[in-house]
Amino acid sequence: MGRIYSRAELCAQRADWRREGRKVVFTNGCYDLLHPGHVRLLERARSMGDILVLALNSDDSVRRLKGPARPLISQEDRGALAAALEAVDAVTYFDEDTPRELIAAVLPDVLVKGADWSHFIAGREEVEAAGGSVHALPLEPGYSSTNIEQEILKRQP
Repeated sequence: MGRIYSRAELCAQRADWRREGRKVVFTNGCYDLLHPGHVRLLERARSMGDILVLALNSDDSVRRLKGPARPLISQEDRGALAAALEAVDAVTYFDEDTPRELIAAVLPDVLVKGADWSHFIAGREEVEAAGGSVHALPLEPGYSSTNIEQEILKRQP
């Protein structure tokens, strides 16, 4: 089971992982309604290294990105769900609109996003400048938190 870290704790832990020679993979997102597409993307990301860090948008960050009705699940609950996944070793939160500052502080060996973000992967420059790699992984067809939310609302009488 993964652990939830503050930013400072994660940076300190990253230094330990680096000394141990462990390959750290980093991904991020809202993960508001956890679905099989999320789980499979996280499993693929985890297979690219020794440690998977998942940075979740804070509730305020989700609201700015998705609107006032989101998130549907609080950051604490999203973090607990994510940390319970076998593929996830570390969870942290970021309040900014992008995780660029957090990525620059952690400097993972591998940065992963879903292919829907291939046009803009925050932190790409920092990771590549440090010798890391950046990957846009294909999404699992048929899964989207926004589409799930819309389907639920559509079914209301």
